[in-house]
Amino acid sequence: MISFDNTEIAFKSKSDKDLKKAYWLFKIVGNPSMVKFGKSATNFSLKAKLPIKGIIKATIFNQFCGGETIKDCKHAIDTLGNFGIGTILDYSIEGKTSDEDFNATVKEIVSTINEAKTNKNIPFGVFKVTGIARFAILEKANPENAILNEAEQKELNDVISRVDTICKAGFEAGIPVFIDAEETWIQNTIDRITVQMMQKYNLEKAIVYNTAQMYRHDRLEFLKNEIKEAREGNYFYGIKLVRGAYMEKERERAIEKGYSSPIQLDKVASDRDFDKALELILDNIDVMSLCAGTHNEESSDYLAELIAQKGLEKDDSRIYFAQLLGMSDHISYNLAHNNYRVAKYVPYGPIEEVMPYLLRRADENTSVAGQTGRELRLIMAERNRRKK
Repeated sequence: MISFDNTEIAFKSKSDKDLKKAYWLFKIVGNPSMVKFGKSATNFSLKAKLPIKGIIKATIFNQFCGGETIKDCKHAIDTLGNFGIGTILDYSIEGKTSDEDFNATVKEIVSTINEAKTNKNIPFGVFKVTGIARFAILEKANPENAILNEAEQKELNDVISRVDTICKAGFEAGIPVFIDAEETWIQNTIDRITVQMMQKYNLEKAIVYNTAQMYRHDRLEFLKNEIKEAREGNYFYGIKLVRGAYMEKERERAIEKGYSSPIQLDKVASDRDFDKALELILDNIDVMSLCAGTHNEESSDYLAELIAQKGLEKDDSRIYFAQLLGMSDHISYNLAHNNYRVAKYVPYGPIEEVMPYLLRRADENTSVAGQTGRELRLIMAERNRRKK
């Protein structure tokens, strides 16, 4: 058992001032009315070009983001690295639609991989396919038997080429790359492209990683099939395991379109499948690499237990834990203190471009049961410990 209640270790990198700011921030995002008002006010202010970037940067941006550029993130990278925690630079801009923007994003993601090549504290690269492709083409190609016209096929080929550029950069630099999971109605397209990249770049080790959202009730069987195909195809399979990020949207769309929801009936089922997936992956660790993206103490502790049961080293390079910057430091820092491999997702980008990500973080802390309360409880415990 790892003690995730050791707040001295959890907040060792935080000053008293840092803790005070985090306390008030989580107090605010724990209030649904304040979050709703804050979202409206922020969106209005940015559209009206009101001078609020300084306020955003000093509060929610500073808590959950590394900076506006790769260079700005150096302080966060170094601070995490001093405590044995890696950084996953996540260029978190959204909503682009032009080829020019897509190609610029590819260039930026490749820059994060090149940065990782020269910095031992950056173990992975990451990107979302919707950051380099129109959502509509991914949706059109999603069915197995999708028929695309000539222009659509060319557009999809361009998307595959962009993905290939990033994965090739990861391969040449020796830096694994996560391809994030997204909505079910585009995920089949993403899965197929990802496997195509694995077949090309994962012949010696896992460079390309897919992502499985375990709040989907079909993902455990999906993983079993993916492992079977990887063995038959003689390639390694990298997987980032998460619970999921689009639950409300998925359920609403299922009702609207009249199909069965792809989401588990309850959190218990999601937790069960997440832990079963951990077992499945470690049972097949000879052909797999894992990043367990979780803010759940029980699953983190269970993975540590499985590592011991399988006779694996705590710092096995095929097994990572990951959390988001600004959240669950009690998990990240205590795991790293116990010599497990841990990394933090560190989003970055221009403030106005990163706002959709930041607003989702605020929503998540408001809607996920106990999330804000847990953060506040731990911060208060550490502040009290320091006073004593």
